[in-house]
Amino acid sequence: MKRLLTLLAFIILSTTSFAQTIVSFKAMGHDDDETVYGMSGATSFYFKIPPQYEIVGSKLVIYFEPSQALIRDRSYVNLFIGSKPVYSARLTKDSIQKISVNLTRADISPDNYLKIAVKTLLTITDDQCKDLDNPAMWLKIKNYSYLSLIKSNKNFFNNINISNCFDSKKAIVYPSNPTLHDLKAVAWAYSRLKKTQQKNISVYEVNKLPDTVRNYIMVGNISSLPANKRPLVKVTPQNNQGLFYLHKAISTVTDTITRMVDVKGRLIPVKSVSQEVVPTEILFVTGGDDTGYEKTITALGNMNILNSTFGDYLLVNKAQNQFFKTVDENRSKLSLKQIGGVSDFLSGIGSLKSAFNFKNSDFSFTPKEVEIRIVGNYSSLNPGDRGFFNIYLNGLLLSSEKLDASGKLNTTVTINRYQHHKYNTLEAEFRFYPNNGNCKNSFTNFFAEVDVDKSYLESKNPFITSDLSFYQYPEAFNSGTTKIVVTKEYAKYAAGAMGEIIFELNNNINANNFPEFVYSEDVPPSDLKKNNIIALLSKDDKMFKEFPDAPIDFNKNFRLYRTDNNTVVYQLSDTTSNGLAQIFYGRSNNATLVLTATGKHLAEAFLSASKSITEQLSTLSSNVCISDVNNNKYLFNINKSSDNLEYIDTKSALTRFWDSYNLYILLAILVLILLSFLYIRSKVQKSQELFND
Repeated sequence: MKRLLTLLAFIILSTTSFAQTIVSFKAMGHDDDETVYGMSGATSFYFKIPPQYEIVGSKLVIYFEPSQALIRDRSYVNLFIGSKPVYSARLTKDSIQKISVNLTRADISPDNYLKIAVKTLLTITDDQCKDLDNPAMWLKIKNYSYLSLIKSNKNFFNNINISNCFDSKKAIVYPSNPTLHDLKAVAWAYSRLKKTQQKNISVYEVNKLPDTVRNYIMVGNISSLPANKRPLVKVTPQNNQGLFYLHKAISTVTDTITRMVDVKGRLIPVKSVSQEVVPTEILFVTGGDDTGYEKTITALGNMNILNSTFGDYLLVNKAQNQFFKTVDENRSKLSLKQIGGVSDFLSGIGSLKSAFNFKNSDFSFTPKEVEIRIVGNYSSLNPGDRGFFNIYLNGLLLSSEKLDASGKLNTTVTINRYQHHKYNTLEAEFRFYPNNGNCKNSFTNFFAEVDVDKSYLESKNPFITSDLSFYQYPEAFNSGTTKIVVTKEYAKYAAGAMGEIIFELNNNINANNFPEFVYSEDVPPSDLKKNNIIALLSKDDKMFKEFPDAPIDFNKNFRLYRTDNNTVVYQLSDTTSNGLAQIFYGRSNNATLVLTATGKHLAEAFLSASKSITEQLSTLSSNVCISDVNNNKYLFNINKSSDNLEYIDTKSALTRFWDSYNLYILLAILVLILLSFLYIRSKVQKSQELFND
């Protein structure tokens, strides 16, 4: 049955017409199945509905898999949209079950979010008290559940504006020979798109833009826009004036679609030609001159401006942003509300959890120790009741304490640097068990709530080391001024990687890092000591000579070895497309990050390196990362005395010959020794025979 339903879901996806768009939960960020645990469990989904979709006529389809141990006719699943119940039913005997609900305008919040909650009431035995902590109490929401959305051009020109157009864009287009202003515009546009949870953002040179991409951001000074795009901008900015302009149009396109048709029990792909009326959106980020263009870019980094622009164009006469904030401005102590936590009213029995997510970069510096203080309220316990409060970090239990009759919670636990990661999940759990004799009548007696305003995380000490590591990125760049430096000849390949860097520098609760952009040839050596430096360089850039403290000198050919078995892991080669990143302290103890790329696919290599260093790394001390365009990644900890780094160019010809052929030479010597021994032995035997004769 499970395979059949999965196949049916695939057929639905394959045969959907152009007017209807199928978007799976996986495509919306839920890569894995979502599991609901416990007798009375719940899980929620939040989806932003882009304005080009008409919610009336759309529908929600949820596939779920219940535990095989459940008593199906005594277990229930309930679906809520917003705060309203829309579906309730007993479980059936099918291994994969389906809920299908038509959506209405009332299901969408004013800010165009669809909130979905799945709540369960599960039964395994006749004794509810025994069911409380049974690990077989679960139900999985499958990640191929989907929203079937109706695309509508009915209100296209009225509904789409600058404030909401970012939600549907997945590409950025820049001039073929980009200036520093263009690179900066791409980076900030990329960061803005990534904040809308876009996963795959494409960056194209204007002459390489595919015809199939019709919804994108185009950056460039008004005078540098392509001749066929310039007439689309109906508002002309003056000197010193910036401009956002949203072009909207409807066009008819011809495309080939493939349908899976059942022919005598076999699914056969059938192709057909179809014409579709599709909308075209281009958001121009431009200006009357470089000064005005720079104002637009500055405004691009200001969410308040963009989110409140409800028209099709915005002239920018003045734009300003603070470049950085200090530790004194409340970056060492963060309330749970600041990191996105909400107060959940929890009620019931067994395990009741609230989850909160935070990053090291939310603080002003990488924390060495973090104090977690949880303040809350709960219903007082009766004699004989058992209650506990537990704190988990990344799935590990940190502390547990008993609840009492006071109804007040105020507890603290301090974690060290080995217990928290770059990205963390904090769980606060109330566990309540009523007096045994009242179990069946006490399921709603207990309630609890974490006060997200009074609860907080506080960084006690900064994590300071003699060598900088990727574990400390990006918060190592939180204070001071940062310069992004790029090799001029490689600038056109670095745009996407710059977008990843700008996003990470501002991927915290205080997005306030606005670095300067400059070509490597224009940077005086003194600036490399005054500022934090993020450099995207060619392998042969002369600036490498200004980084004597770098773990690796990319100017030289080198090899990296495994420390455990001394085998070669990586050897620098121009024929393979690799991204190489290293992080270290500069001459004035300033944070420095250097990325370079090799091979034919330079843009992909730069982008791969910039993404790899932001992932949840498994080590605290890696300072060199090598990644390829196939998402393979190697991490190293390199210092001056490392045995796993070898420069090939520094060796003489005789040494390189010995390194390459030493095994063969030694084998030949052993063979010669053996032959010599046999020859001498034969001579000795002959002499003995003559002597005996």
